[in-house]
Amino acid sequence: MEKKDNTFKIGDLVMVSPDLTLLNDWIVGKVIKIRNNPFVGIEIAIEDDKGRIFFGEKNYFKLQKENDLCTR
Repeated sequence: MEKKDNTFKIGDLVMVSPDLTLLNDWIVGKVIKIRNNPFVGIEIAIEDDKGRIFFGEKNYFKLQKENDLCTR
């Protein structure tokens, strides 16, 4: 099984799971902070285009790819 590289860096555009945001859909935001939390591991903080900030374990985030854009 191939392991995906989930390396994030400040400034990356990422998608955030509704499991973290409690919204209906995945949202896109820019990574503003990355830290190593001794209790949960890597923790990512993002800010979306509305100025909202979400943070949590890295497994709630995925790098945004062009084909991930919603075209509703």
